[in-house]
Amino acid sequence: MWRVTNRARRHIPRPSSFRPAALRPTQRQVAGPWIPDVERSTAIVDCAVYVDGVRQEPGHDERGRPDWRAAHDQVVSTGTGFVWIGLHEPSNAQLAGLAEHFNLHPLAVEDAVSAHQRPKLESYDDEMLFAVVKTVHYDETAVSETDPSTAVEVVDTGEVMVFLGSDYVITVRHGEHGGLHALRKRLEQQQALLAEGPSSVLHGILDHVVDDYLAVAEALQRDIDEMEVAVFGGAARSVDTNRMYILKREVLALQRSAAPLTAPLRSLGGTEMPLVAEEFREYFRDVNDHLGQVIDQVTAFDDLLNTLVSAHLAQVSVVQNEDMRKISAWVAIAAVPTMVAGIYGMNFTHMPELRWRFGYPMVVGIVVCVCLWLHRSFKRAGWL
Repeated sequence: MWRVTNRARRHIPRPSSFRPAALRPTQRQVAGPWIPDVERSTAIVDCAVYVDGVRQEPGHDERGRPDWRAAHDQVVSTGTGFVWIGLHEPSNAQLAGLAEHFNLHPLAVEDAVSAHQRPKLESYDDEMLFAVVKTVHYDETAVSETDPSTAVEVVDTGEVMVFLGSDYVITVRHGEHGGLHALRKRLEQQQALLAEGPSSVLHGILDHVVDDYLAVAEALQRDIDEMEVAVFGGAARSVDTNRMYILKREVLALQRSAAPLTAPLRSLGGTEMPLVAEEFREYFRDVNDHLGQVIDQVTAFDDLLNTLVSAHLAQVSVVQNEDMRKISAWVAIAAVPTMVAGIYGMNFTHMPELRWRFGYPMVVGIVVCVCLWLHRSFKRAGWL
């Protein structure tokens, strides 16, 4: 469940002692000044300064990479705009330099690196907001786990972590999908909105994520409609039961991603937060309304799939009963000649009809007549 907390910041000596354990010098390391690994390898995919909603490209370091330090120093020195830095699956070492420069809380940094976090919204001393949201993507070409030759629909999930300060936004993305490049370009075309500061980026990310929820919900709706037609319009044996349970699993995946967003969006839309601009409350409430639509759809999907599963199981039970009746009818018909053959196979000494000229035709005729009568009776009863 999302939660809004206000944790007391740990007072950690800066800057030299703030080093994750993985980055502390060991006896095997060469002596010399400590340089964070972020200087040697970076996970930054985009970096820019935004002043009055207009993108300004940062300078580059000696290796041709965006100089995010200089970009933020520019924002601090001028007192205008903010810097937006985007990363993809950074390691602890790659995030260490940013954590030190922006004074990010160690607990939030740990969550951003390790991923697989529950969606949440946290406030640290009213100086930084840290948000975790789940992203979703509907992959219609995924390979079935049980049959590699079959393509199935799968809801892939990822994560986006957002560090929000008064003059910076740092986004950390995990997963193969959910890229923020298109969102960044779209926001850059809305300069008036982007000029409102980092709050516009947080709103844009949440709105983008909820729009993806709606798109996945529409895709699930199409697949569930197809399954409904198959269950109620076709033969019970033709229904892919495995696909039905896969759909239910994907609906639950969407539900686990969307449902926890309600509380934080309600807080962002109704609670005063120092780092969230007042004019964005109504925007967050609008996103929360869209999220409510997704949750309503997901709840309906779950109920409908439960109904389809129950209906399909009932159909299978009916088919099995029909098969059992057919088997029972044929067994009853076959029992007549079996019984007669068993009687005459006992080889009793005194069986007068054995020596009668018409004994054999009479017995065969009786067997045939009884079998035909049973077949007709079962046919009328609907057993055959």
